[in-house]
Amino acid sequence: MVTAIHHAPLVVAQEGHDITIGVSIERADQIKRALVVYKGEKAAGEVELARSSDPERPYVAIVPALAVHAPLVSYAIEVETTDGARVPVFATRAEPHRVTVLDSAEDAREGTLLARLEGRRSVVLGSGEYASFDRARDSFWRTEGSYTYRMLGFVSEFGMRAGVVRGQTGRDERQVGLNYGAPRLRVRFADVLHVEGELLVSVTEVGFSNGGGGAIILGDAYGSNLTLGFEAVQVFGVRGYTRLDLVANRWLTVAPTVEVTNMPHAEDVGVRLLGDARFAFGRGFFAGVRAGYQARSFAAGGPSIGGSLGYGF
Repeated sequence: MVTAIHHAPLVVAQEGHDITIGVSIERADQIKRALVVYKGEKAAGEVELARSSDPERPYVAIVPALAVHAPLVSYAIEVETTDGARVPVFATRAEPHRVTVLDSAEDAREGTLLARLEGRRSVVLGSGEYASFDRARDSFWRTEGSYTYRMLGFVSEFGMRAGVVRGQTGRDERQVGLNYGAPRLRVRFADVLHVEGELLVSVTEVGFSNGGGGAIILGDAYGSNLTLGFEAVQVFGVRGYTRLDLVANRWLTVAPTVEVTNMPHAEDVGVRLLGDARFAFGRGFFAGVRAGYQARSFAAGGPSIGGSLGYGF
């Protein structure tokens, strides 16, 4: 049998509402029928996939509202061959696909966000950057890894990042560095207002240093928004920044940033003008590139270049 069924799994459903499950079927003439086998808290059964007028979902089945109750409803898709045999093509009766059922307005808001994020609550990210304020005399490089878990409630997300910074600065071109770890927490005060706080523990070229930072995010936290933030580390320096994230389409987000800083451990304050572009490749994978320019005086400056690679799951 060469029949193939394509289906985008559901992530969430509303309490007491019908669920519409859509699929496309290749070589439908080679099977007798296709069915959705479902099981909820109060009902279970199966329903046949029927032709629809939706070109994106040529075949649909309706799981009745009676079966859709918190916390979960589960389903699998089977085809019945012309000789009467049942073949699972998406999940199985023993291991069905589970859908979270939302039973409150807060759950519904969380579910909408989770659906936008394709059910991917966790994100791992690795990044690197090189920046020069004045050729090699005032420059640094940085590598960083991070993990984020998105709760999507009042506590919107929390995470941890760790990294290494090395460089040189000052007229004597002294070597500077930072090894750091930083837990952070983001809370939601409104759909268009999130506040983020972070503590930072580090080792610099002169010993242990503590620090922290914060940010206010105005707009859609997982779409287009404006971020106003700062970070300060003992000995190493202070930075303040403004970043504007603009979602161009589902595959591309661009983000110009203006940053004022005396990092790393510099005597003078500099200004950084940065541009970031993030590309989504699907299935949770994404990558970013960075380019920019910074200077601590009108007489000298230098470029920035960087990149990142991440995965959501």
